[in-house]
Parts: sequence; C-alpha cells; structure tokens
Amino acid sequence: MAIIKVKTRGITADAVTDALIADDVVGTEHLTANEVDTAALGADAVTGAQLADDAVNSEHYTDGSIDTAHIADANVTTAKVADDAITAAKINNDIISGTTALAAEPADTDEFLVSDAGTLKRIDYSLIKSGTPHMVKISTQTASGDSTLDFTSGIDSTYQQYHFEFTEINLATDGAEFQFQTDVGTDTNYNVGMTTIVYHAESPQGGGDGSFTYSNARDQHQGTAFQDLFPDAGNGGDEGAFGFLRVQNPSSSTYTKNFMSRMDGHHQNDLAFSMTVGGFINTTYALTRFRFKSSSGNFDGRITMYGVNA
Repeated sequence: MAIIKVKTRGITADAVTDALIADDVVGTEHLTANEVDTAALGADAVTGAQLADDAVNSEHYTDGSIDTAHIADANVTTAKVADDAITAAKINNDIISGTTALAAEPADTDEFLVSDAGTLKRIDYSLIKSGTPHMVKISTQTASGDSTLDFTSGIDSTYQQYHFEFTEINLATDGAEFQFQTDVGTDTNYNVGMTTIVYHAESPQGGGDGSFTYSNARDQHQGTAFQDLFPDAGNGGDEGAFGFLRVQNPSSSTYTKNFMSRMDGHHQNDLAFSMTVGGFINTTYALTRFRFKSSSGNFDGRITMYGVNA
C-alpha cells in the first residue's frame, strides 16, 4: 500500500487536534520559548522537583506570608535583628527573676544597666555603692543563762575604735552588777586594770514624780580588773537594760586605751537608772579579748561587736 505524505501546507490551521497527536510524543523541542503560560499549568502542578535550587527569591513571597512554622528553631540570629529593634514590649517580665542570682555583694567592676536621661548606659558598682560604712558588724553573741560572754576574735588594728551594743541585758541575781573585763596576748585571766569614774542616777522608788534620787560621781576605781556597767540590777522577768561600750584603738602599743559606756534600764525595786562610765585601761599592750559577765550568777541578753571607721 502506498504511503500518503501530507505536507505542512496541506494541513489547514487548527486541523491537528489532541485526538490526532499520539500520547507522550510532544517534547520540549516542540515548545516555543516562554510559550507555556499559567493557564496551561494545573493547580499545584509545580512541585519542589520542578524548581531549580536557589531559584525562589523574596520577590516571589507574598508580604507577611512567612509564618513561624516556616522558620526553624534557633534560626533567627543576632545578625537578622535590626539595631534598636528590641523594644520593652518584647522583653519578658522574668528577665531579672529568671536569671541566676548573685549571692554576695557585687564586686566593684560588676555592672548595672541604667537609663541616663533616656539613653541606656552601664555603670560599675564601685560608682554607686555607699562609701566606707561608719560601723561594721563583726559578731553577735547571745547569753541565755550564761555566766560570761567572751569576744576573742576580730579585735585587731583593722579599726581605730570598737563598739559593743547591749540589748535586753537581764541578770539572774537581784542586785548583781553587769561588768566587763579585758586581757592582752593569749592570756585568759582578764586581769588588766582600769582607772574610771562613774556617774549614776536613779529615779525615786516607784517612779515618784520623775526627779532623781541622786546624780553624782558614784565610784572612782583605780586599777581594778573589772568595771561595772550598771549596778544593783533587778532580776524580774520584765527588768533589763541596754546601752553600749566603746573602746579606742585597743590594738595600740603606744597609748593606754580610753573607753566610755552608757547604760539605761530597769533597776531593782522598780527604779529607773542611767549610768555613764569613762576612763582608761592601764596598759600599752594590745588588747585581744573582752569579757562580759554578771558579778553574781548568770545573765541573758545579746551583745554585738562592731568595728568603727573613725
């Protein structure tokens, strides 16, 4: 049978239909460049395999179309955040409470964040901490039925003065005296003598009209190894006294050590009392320890020792 050849000019326009084209015979060489338009593509027909690597640029993104699901965790780096872009609204309230605590006083070079008239700046702790404190707490001891309280450490040349605070001193023996003693070196005899003068005042028994029974130089001691800080104390549960003792430069090896004390409180027989003691400790050796005691029996109360930056 003869083969009929059909030339292109023998085919009228639009005469070749889909039915006349064999399946899978139209290759890319039959497509004109840029001929395939969006109408010829089925919905969702372009898959990732049809896209060249690195071919999709930002011009193909719809504004606001990239959501958090399409950003991998930990992929927003510092370089991706614009300067001054983090506002207060973006900072969680636990920014401080959620941070590791500093359990000690900051070092001088530790830094704080401050707003200097609206501009954030850092500042060293050394520039905002208080100056040298006048009094520095060294130690506290509490007596509860004790005969003595001894302070044997922390007394050195660090401070020019040492200050003892007495709180709620209550003696177990009615009429006993609250006393202090001192010693040098490693001795424990507490037998260093003192030269003192004592001023003492009391109210009348029962309080009266508030006038003093007497106010004079009650005692003068020369060389005794103890000093009364308040006398004839009552031992009632509601009776007690408070006050202080201050010693000048106990570590000096040049001068004798001056001291002064003031105590006020509840005397035996329901009297109010005030007692001031002044004098010096008769040694040029450095004092290393102090003892507080009752002249008879035990006592209760709290004593705190401070170093004083004079």
